[in-house]
Amino acid sequence: MIRRPSVEEGTMTVPLPPLPPAADDAYRPGGRSVAELVDREHRQLCDLADEVMDPELAPERRREVVDVLTATVSRHLSAEEQYLFPAARAAVPASGELVDREIEADAALLTALKGLSGPDDPALAEVADRVRRHVVRVAALVTPLREVATDADLIRLGNRWQIAEEAAPTRPHPGTPATPPWNKIVEPAVGVVDKLRDAVTGRRTQLADLDRQPKA
Repeated sequence: MIRRPSVEEGTMTVPLPPLPPAADDAYRPGGRSVAELVDREHRQLCDLADEVMDPELAPERRREVVDVLTATVSRHLSAEEQYLFPAARAAVPASGELVDREIEADAALLTALKGLSGPDDPALAEVADRVRRHVVRVAALVTPLREVATDADLIRLGNRWQIAEEAAPTRPHPGTPATPPWNKIVEPAVGVVDKLRDAVTGRRTQLADLDRQPKA
């Protein structure tokens, strides 16, 4: 389990489900670590923020990129608040204040996304800027968590992150709960409704939907 120093016992366990039985302490679950997933998604978010602000982008392409950016941010923040923030708060006590501030910043980002009137809304520049600042701030939470957590714990968190994203909303809902346990109950329910709306409208929500050309 993820552990941190404790005055009474020397360690304190983050409240995560136990690992499956293993023959020795070298057990390593399959999957990608939460740190790797966060880093990858942050790069994707920055790429989307850069593309959506390209002045030469065709209007229809900009609309598609805005839709995918909105869905990607919504899923990302949902998983972040369900698993990354609680783990950082429990394993690195000094991160608590940063987590509180980031939850407020997440709500502001979702509110800004929800307020967009279309792909030509001038407020899109503010959204792109908020996305870039989010990436920088959350890196300050991931770095110390990576230092105190085992590889197995980071992978377990990564597995739960991916499950959370699969069920997460694809549209901004700044009024929903942002901390466990309620966000783990409400977010999947809201996500079902969002996905139904996406299916009916044909809205693009995945990076693959943009038919990106491979980079040289």
